[in-house]
Amino acid sequence: MSAIISIVDGGFSTQLSRHVGDKIDGDPLWTARFLATHPEAVLATHLDFLRAGSDIILTNTYQASVEGYAEHLGMTESESLHLIHKAVELADEAVRIYMEERGTMDSTGSKDWRPLIAGSCGPYGASLHDGSEYTGSYASTVTKSFLREWHRPRIEALINSGVDLLALETIPCAIEAEALVELLKEYPSTKAWMSFSCRTDGKRIVDGSDFRRTAIASYRSAIPGQLVAVGINCIAPRLAASFFQGINQGEQSVPLVLYPNSGETYTVAEGWRKYGNEPQLENFIQEWLDLGVRYVGGCCRTYAKDVTKIKAEVEEWLEKKKRDPQCC
Repeated sequence: MSAIISIVDGGFSTQLSRHVGDKIDGDPLWTARFLATHPEAVLATHLDFLRAGSDIILTNTYQASVEGYAEHLGMTESESLHLIHKAVELADEAVRIYMEERGTMDSTGSKDWRPLIAGSCGPYGASLHDGSEYTGSYASTVTKSFLREWHRPRIEALINSGVDLLALETIPCAIEAEALVELLKEYPSTKAWMSFSCRTDGKRIVDGSDFRRTAIASYRSAIPGQLVAVGINCIAPRLAASFFQGINQGEQSVPLVLYPNSGETYTVAEGWRKYGNEPQLENFIQEWLDLGVRYVGGCCRTYAKDVTKIKAEVEEWLEKKKRDPQCC
């Protein structure tokens, strides 16, 4: 498997909190509200991650939806879709500023390299503001057709705005994964990764479906090459490796994406809470790379400083592999 590693950014709401005093976590729109109220802070947050070493930044659209903007900001469908377009513009402006700062050169001296922009697409459950992206409780109450059509406006807006790929994130149920793969096929030139919301047992996504079976089925049923990776986001770092053990044995080669949270747990009632001493995310990076992770970053409660630590671990692993290709 190729050892090209892409470093994803960290927890957007966590880093955004460094730039705004308003409450973020627990807001029904989360950071998507700040596209309307504090666009300069959104831009600054993207720049934080780029300067820290991110190869890919995610648009601030995880919890953006036509229905959400209508309910909580009184926007029309047209205004909502324009705000999603604005999210891509802000990410693109951050890339432009960053490239100017570094003289448009990467570490090899190439002028062709630039960070990529991934259009963030959270699950339907995120819009319900009931924590169901961490339970998948709606899987039995909605149809695949409903989920496909619910996701369509945002995905079309992101694609039409020129994102480099889509980040289909925190998917909690197999039926939603199937709906998204079907929808992607309607846009055959669009690439994406799909990351799941998982339990703590090392085996299942939160609706009870087997993780490996669901992830591999999604990867194989997509148009070849359309899903650049499958994996997990927003999981405690110490739990992640168990899901990937054995997934790339023998002839099977599935590129993996992983961006865990800090190890804290979120509930609607209590917010984020830390239980015990969770090992630092960077302690696990090289193990994950050995298992086939090729897109790696941080999720909730991780900062730009954590991206810098991830980057250092990735560079060390790549240097080891250069010295001994059989080592990892």
